[in-house]
Amino acid sequence: MAKADNMLSILWLLKTGKRITAKQLAEVLEINIRTVYRYIDSLCASGVPIIADSGHNGGYSLLSTFNDTPLIFDLDEQKALLHAAKFAQEAGYPFGEALDQAVSKLKRYTNEDQLNKIDRHLAGFDVINPPADSSIGTFLQVLEVAVADGRTLSITYKKGHEAPPTTRSIDPYGLVYWKGKWYIIAYCQLRSDIRSFRVDRIQAVTRTDATFERPKAFSARDFFLSRLLPDLERKEHLISIHIQGKENAINDLCKHWMIGHAVVGRSANNLHFMAEKKMTLSYLPYTLMSYGKSIKVLEPKILKEKIAAVLSDLLNHYKS
Repeated sequence: MAKADNMLSILWLLKTGKRITAKQLAEVLEINIRTVYRYIDSLCASGVPIIADSGHNGGYSLLSTFNDTPLIFDLDEQKALLHAAKFAQEAGYPFGEALDQAVSKLKRYTNEDQLNKIDRHLAGFDVINPPADSSIGTFLQVLEVAVADGRTLSITYKKGHEAPPTTRSIDPYGLVYWKGKWYIIAYCQLRSDIRSFRVDRIQAVTRTDATFERPKAFSARDFFLSRLLPDLERKEHLISIHIQGKENAINDLCKHWMIGHAVVGRSANNLHFMAEKKMTLSYLPYTLMSYGKSIKVLEPKILKEKIAAVLSDLLNHYKS
């Protein structure tokens, strides 16, 4: 039997509440008594509160508060879970209270030496995200549960600043967190299509009695990215963009969430990538303007003209 299996067997034997000697454990598991001692030491190092009583009626037993503990985590696993919890909290994870309880429980069932090490690792690890919108926490909880339960929702949604709110029924397929915002990917019954909705633009959510089946193997992440990134297989719908610039600026552009996926070729001072026309004339000019004179658009002409027009409009705005 593998070491992990034997350690788990020892744990379950101790969870019966009876005091058990090392000899009894060795006989039940059919292993050497010295091996039992090593496994007990490993369990203690993993944070399992094992009590060792010496004497004629001695043996091993578990601290009573450990009865509800389902898993054993070593130091690296505990550290990873607590670091991940910091990321979730900074992103506005909707079940923050349950997350805090889980973190407290994880710390409670570890030994003092391990807890000191974990605290040192946490003290030197921080995450900074844009401020989370706490007002959408309740909506996020309802949406997450509806995704898991396959429950149709009725939402009141405001698409833009000027557009009036609309009420629509959606079948929520998944939640996505991207660039400081939460999105729900759902089948919109009003549009008869899968759409993404910004959660902070939802004004009301109501559960309905209707249910749905999510398409098999559907990925909310893949769907969301497919709407952002250009389809390089459909080159007839794309524009070829050539940029010249300083090496550090070219390197930075290659790491951009959109440009990096669409690079066709590059050298130290030149970059060639593809982009859809709508993106080229809306989002891209503002992105490239932030690099100032460290880059220069060589082609296409329509992109250069768009950047010039945006800059001219901005100049007039501040002159007026």
